[in-house]
Amino acid sequence: MDLQVLRWFQAVADGATVTDTADRAHLTQPGLSRALARLEREVGTPLLTRVGRGLRLTPAGRMFKAHVDQALDHYDLGLRSVADLVDPNRGVVPLAFLHTLGSWLVPPLVGGFRGSYPLIRFELHEQGEAGLLGMLLDAGVDLVFTSDDPVHPQVCWRRLLIEPLRLVVPERHRLAGRKRIRLAEIAGEAFILPRKGYGLRTHTERLCREAGFTPRVAFEGEDVDTLRALVTAGLGVALLPPSRTPHSTADGIQVSLPHLHITDVDCTRDIGLAWLLDRLLPPASASFREHVLRSTPTVTPSSYLTQRTADVPAPRPAQEAKV
Repeated sequence: MDLQVLRWFQAVADGATVTDTADRAHLTQPGLSRALARLEREVGTPLLTRVGRGLRLTPAGRMFKAHVDQALDHYDLGLRSVADLVDPNRGVVPLAFLHTLGSWLVPPLVGGFRGSYPLIRFELHEQGEAGLLGMLLDAGVDLVFTSDDPVHPQVCWRRLLIEPLRLVVPERHRLAGRKRIRLAEIAGEAFILPRKGYGLRTHTERLCREAGFTPRVAFEGEDVDTLRALVTAGLGVALLPPSRTPHSTADGIQVSLPHLHITDVDCTRDIGLAWLLDRLLPPASASFREHVLRSTPTVTPSSYLTQRTADVPAPRPAQEAKV
């Protein structure tokens, strides 16, 4: 069985068209179709069926693909491990992280690591919370920076720090002059929230419930910078991580939005590192994991509440009690 044919089957099964897959493989479309047909004869049953203008997996195809994904992942992982063994100073670290961490946590950690391993490359992916877990489970990445424990039986998670969330209000808001506030005081305000499925949306709704109300949603977005821009425009308030740079208005004027401390609920979220429990990391990714666990306190702003990794238990399966 040709591994390359398995990769073509995997691509088509994941939704790519035969035409696009053939183009990427530098094959003719009939040539790729014949290769897939040979694979089906070898397996002994149809794996793909035509639905409309596309191909869909048969029940046997779904079962077969799960094993193909695992086999190709182990094969690729083996190639990476051997390459790292031959030259431990080279390698690739596939890493995914929350959008909000890309401007302050990830760059110094990656930069500090490459100071010791300058030839190791990184494949970086920014995702929302749900996308992070999916990439990890699909072996698209080795490590993810996430907020809170994913609580998944296949995932091991280690808390790195506790990130404060602040109530961000427009510059001329009636509360802009305040430093602290009870979240219950803004029960009637219009909220700007991330879309459903984002971790920060879940956090905001939970904190508001603890304060005794359900947030009135005015706008939804996918990016924290967009949420902050909507607050700048006076369209509502939001619970967001502290801003480290001024925000620009539509006419280019830089403003620093008021960030109010919340006093009646624990307005924080955990930031942690996760990896698959039963997947042996290649040396490059394993070295970066140890670097992260060791170095996070040195890149964490002093305003953050918890930076002492000594306070955090050893790595553990995510289904155990949360730290």
